[in-house]
Amino acid sequence: MELYSLKVFLTVATEKSFSRAGEKLLRTQPAISLAIQRLENELQEKLIDRSGKELILTDAGKIVLDHARRFENLERDLETALKELRDHSAGRLSIGANESTALYLLKYIEQYRRLYPKVKVEVRRTLSSKVPTQLIDGDLELGMISYDPEDDRLISNIIYTDHLSFVVSPMHRFSAREEVSITELGMETFVAHNVLSPYRALVIKAFQNHKVPLNMDVEMPTVETIRRMVQRNEGVAFLPRMCVEQEIEQGALCEVLVPELRMERPIRLVYPARRALSHAARAFLEVVEGGVGPA
Repeated sequence: MELYSLKVFLTVATEKSFSRAGEKLLRTQPAISLAIQRLENELQEKLIDRSGKELILTDAGKIVLDHARRFENLERDLETALKELRDHSAGRLSIGANESTALYLLKYIEQYRRLYPKVKVEVRRTLSSKVPTQLIDGDLELGMISYDPEDDRLISNIIYTDHLSFVVSPMHRFSAREEVSITELGMETFVAHNVLSPYRALVIKAFQNHKVPLNMDVEMPTVETIRRMVQRNEGVAFLPRMCVEQEIEQGALCEVLVPELRMERPIRLVYPARRALSHAARAFLEVVEGGVGPA
């Protein structure tokens, strides 16, 4: 069934005249009559009683009129929803990030929410290694990772550069030191993240190259639990600087430089290169490109 035929029927029923319906729809009266006949043939029901001078709807016509009005309302709702989407007053934005990279989104989300408060923002916690695949498969619109995906199906832009920070408790023997050598870390107990990452591999390789034991006797599932263990002086750790920035400023943790392990951590916003982004996602990119990076 064509929606146009229902629209013609609705106009005829509302105007109670074929000629006035034609004028309103900018169609000839014969064209209006033909559209009604086609609709009646398709439904196999007479919709209009043409025996009298006045236009009278049959019982079937009254039912079709009720549904035609619903279709008209749905069409209006659809047009409104699309307009709201284009104006960023509606819609949904999905971004994939792991526990630590999600922190780099906070400032941009705050800015975005101020500009587009009616767009629902969903940050999905996912393994960083899975973000590229989920973007390509269409499960995510945008993603945050700390490595180059090296895939021409994706575009990645560095939005912030962080570094790995060696942190200890204020009670630790290194807490008053500005720097320590990697050779001094052989007797330390490291609280490690039990999620594989390129930076975990780089730290392990650095210890191996300097022939220094790396004692990862404690492994934790989240950055938060690692941070708390270090604060209690149950070990030391390498963590992204942003994840411990507040604790360092408050004196709950101490950052100590390890010259042999100066590792920058570029944070990338990633999105598909060959798929059109939603209005909400494009607006978020504009916020990021015009922003100044995490505070």
